Amino acid sequence: MKTWIDQLRSTRRISDEALLELLACTDADITEYLHQQAHEVAVQQFGHYIYIRGLIEISNCCKNDCYYCGIRKSNTKVDRYRLTTEQILECCEQGYNLGFRTFVMQGGEDRAQDAEWLITTVKEIRQRYPECAITLSLGEMPREVYQQLYDAGANRFLLRHETYDENHYYQLHPSEMSFANRIASLKTLKEIGFQTGTGIMVGSPGQTLAHLIKDVRFIEQLQPQMIGIGPFIPHKDTPFGNQQAGSIVLTLKLISIFRLMHPSALIPSTTALASLSSDGRERGILAGGNVVMPNLSPVNQRKNYSLYNNKAALGAESAEGLNRLASQLKKIGYAISYERGDFQS
Repeated sequence: MKTWIDQLRSTRRISDEALLELLACTDADITEYLHQQAHEVAVQQFGHYIYIRGLIEISNCCKNDCYYCGIRKSNTKVDRYRLTTEQILECCEQGYNLGFRTFVMQGGEDRAQDAEWLITTVKEIRQRYPECAITLSLGEMPREVYQQLYDAGANRFLLRHETYDENHYYQLHPSEMSFANRIASLKTLKEIGFQTGTGIMVGSPGQTLAHLIKDVRFIEQLQPQMIGIGPFIPHKDTPFGNQQAGSIVLTLKLISIFRLMHPSALIPSTTALASLSSDGRERGILAGGNVVMPNLSPVNQRKNYSLYNNKAALGAESAEGLNRLASQLKKIGYAISYERGDFQS
């Protein structure tokens, strides 16, 4: 199995058979070897530096009813909010003064924050912070809106496909949503010129290792600049509220596999990892991750952007906790990079 890992590192390719065995492997030595190889590749590409992104959760209102998501439209227990353009700009100002040079606007698919409002907000951020990267994570939109947001100054767009198996997609989403449109949206984003990110939840209900192999192959085909891999965590007020959380071990394996297949990709060590385990973020970095996304959202709203149970949004997961984050990174031999951290092909 180590031979397969060596081959993956040198060629960036792996057979379905080898991939299946690697994902199913319970040998701790093999898993550690996989992480070690991925870690070495990440250090070769990026040094001992971790890029930071300032996360701004602009709205927890959403027209969709995804079965796993805490802000799904059917959840009546959510205290809904929308940030104004002025509040978003205040978050950006705070983040800029702390050293952030990438802002990530994330939110539900909120009809009230329409295309015109989003375009105006992006233009304002771009005008005030011309040297900063603007990343959007706001779901599916018509091609012309994606184009207008790009023209307004947005650089990157994150849109997880969640699963590349169509049947599994409809185990996670209601029938009024469209698997085909999700995949088409990702291809559109790349065509327009966005640095594009996709990814999956590991351990989502109904997911099999065969599904994960499909995901690996789709990402291999798409060649996104960003790959977001995090464990599924249930939310108590959703249809999946009683499901088990996804495996940290399997999540970390996939981070390493993607690092070896896509050496230059921007791969976050996600908040979900940090939410499941006190050292989850550090383990994600040592497995090949190179990005963290501290929360810049207004403190009084962070608890309301609850996608899953017990989401970490304070301490080292927050913008105010950068010193704590720096201390934790130092313990594993890393430092914060305050650069934009654009994808380098």
